Amino acid sequence: MWIQIFFLVQDSCIIRMDEIKKAFDSGASAYDAQRRFIIPGFDDFYEAAIWAAEWPGENPAILDIGAGTGLFSSLLLQKYPQCTITLLDVSEKMLDVARKRFSGMNNVAYRIQDYRCETLGGCYDIISSALSIHHLEHEEKRSLYERVFQVLNDGGVFVNAEQVLGESGWQQMRNYAYWDEFVMNGPLQDNQLTEAMKRRDGLDKVERLSVQLEWLRDIGFLDVDVVYKNRSFAVFMGRKGDSITGDGMRSGYNSIQ
Repeated sequence: MWIQIFFLVQDSCIIRMDEIKKAFDSGASAYDAQRRFIIPGFDDFYEAAIWAAEWPGENPAILDIGAGTGLFSSLLLQKYPQCTITLLDVSEKMLDVARKRFSGMNNVAYRIQDYRCETLGGCYDIISSALSIHHLEHEEKRSLYERVFQVLNDGGVFVNAEQVLGESGWQQMRNYAYWDEFVMNGPLQDNQLTEAMKRRDGLDKVERLSVQLEWLRDIGFLDVDVVYKNRSFAVFMGRKGDSITGDGMRSGYNSIQ
């Protein structure tokens, strides 16, 4: 019986990821052009994520999870032009757009992969994700965060720019009302609005921000914090390694008196 249940669940997950892949394959060519009209506070959202992706050197090894067309990766490359960056995504057509965007750049690599269960590979100084992990089931999100922690180098940072669930049903209702109004008042055509709402209502598996922050702390991330939040959109982060105390000093560090 348990074996049967396992395979039913596994088949359901495969079907769901196939639905996600199809949805983003079909919208790959128009994805970037629509982002500004779907994400309220687009510039502030991505600027906060780039600010949070802080590393002391000039050539970090970066993994962008659910990188899609390379929108977030392009901003990371502006901040760290000497980095090596790997774009990981389940949608080959989305990564095809990224390949065109970064044509001729030898420090960019691509991996077509279902990151829910496959190894992330390598060791990284920065691991980032933007508007991707919310498509996973909640237990898959936590499992991914654990695997992110495992492949981060000491001192490395994880940044997730994400959609999150309101902390209460009332707040979630208000968040979605705000979002709906923003999108409806934009320039998207009716068919584009329908497709965007279909993706949101059919594929999104958002979780409360407070729950995800607690997951990161339990896993072992330090300096877990929220660096940006606008209703349903948040940027949160955590570090692996030594922490910084409230007075701005590294834990365990004694200043010279």
